Amino acid sequence: MAELLEESSPPPELRRGELVDGQVMRADADGLLVSVGGKVEGVVPAREMRTIGDDPAAHYQVGDKVLVYVLDPVGGEGEAVLSIDRARGEEAWVILEALAEKGGTVTGKITGYNRGGAVVDVDGVQAFVPLSQTIVPPGEDHETALAARIGEVITLKVLEVNRRRNRAVLSERAAVREQREGLKDKLLEELKEGEVRSGKVTGVSSFGAFVDLGGADGLIHISELSWTPVASVEDAVHVGDEVQVYVLRVDKEARRIALSLRRLTPTPWDEAAERFKLNQLVSGTITKLTDFGAFARIDDTIEGLIHISELTERHIQHPKEVVAVGDTMTLRVVNIDPERHRLGLSLKQAEDEGPREYIDPGYEQEDQDGLSP
Repeated sequence: MAELLEESSPPPELRRGELVDGQVMRADADGLLVSVGGKVEGVVPAREMRTIGDDPAAHYQVGDKVLVYVLDPVGGEGEAVLSIDRARGEEAWVILEALAEKGGTVTGKITGYNRGGAVVDVDGVQAFVPLSQTIVPPGEDHETALAARIGEVITLKVLEVNRRRNRAVLSERAAVREQREGLKDKLLEELKEGEVRSGKVTGVSSFGAFVDLGGADGLIHISELSWTPVASVEDAVHVGDEVQVYVLRVDKEARRIALSLRRLTPTPWDEAAERFKLNQLVSGTITKLTDFGAFARIDDTIEGLIHISELTERHIQHPKEVVAVGDTMTLRVVNIDPERHRLGLSLKQAEDEGPREYIDPGYEQEDQDGLSP
């Protein structure tokens, strides 16, 4: 009786523009024959399946479930004309509207470009990515770069959706930034101070170099590039360099990672005992003046202190009466203490034939150790 009632009940009435579930009855080069309930069947022409790929019929088998959009409830031959492209597009609009409101990303394929940006297909919806929201290598013509990316599938963040105006604006740059933030959160949890990591230099500035550690950048301050003074960051590293870096600090609250290159090489103090001997004459350049003396850099590596009492035989109130920053002169090594990072120098003894008795003036280590963190 139930079967008789089903056979005698009128077929469901299709309405133009609605989405209906169907089942594939036949798939060939001309398209699909789809049952949409009861004894109602419709056809999906090949031209309405272009978002599926070059050979859309090959993606379906008899019995597959499929969502279709009703283009014409009757059609020219009495069969409903259906569209998979439009159905995917309608679904995509719903997804895009939700993502615009709640956030999240979606994937799309670059299908074209113009002077304003890239055109992308998101499951049948033609969306737009403004040039400012695309990722184009610095210095490269954007049209050339986008032309080379046609066919590429990219991750995008939804910025604006207006279904009535058929407008969807997306951002590749924001999606990448969001992805990197997620990777950075994970990296900040994993990184340990004192460990060594591999990375790639992604940018340089006047104050240091940025290194990608695998989704997040850390900074090598210019002072951590080398034990010797670095005039320009690019004297030490260049964008694209693969480097090993030492993790100095991980600040989870500020979301900052401090790195070092010089910590992976021996310090000049490690070799100081072998390079410098008591009574040795060395060339030094004055780098800083203080009330208690002048600091001089030796061989562009370590700094030593010329105590105010070792500048001249006469009594002076301040080192500036004898020397100035930038002066280069011959000095005598009068004290070496590599473990405490101390090197005592003398200007007044530089012309003596032999060393005098040297009494440590008792300055603090951090006053001399310009190379320590």
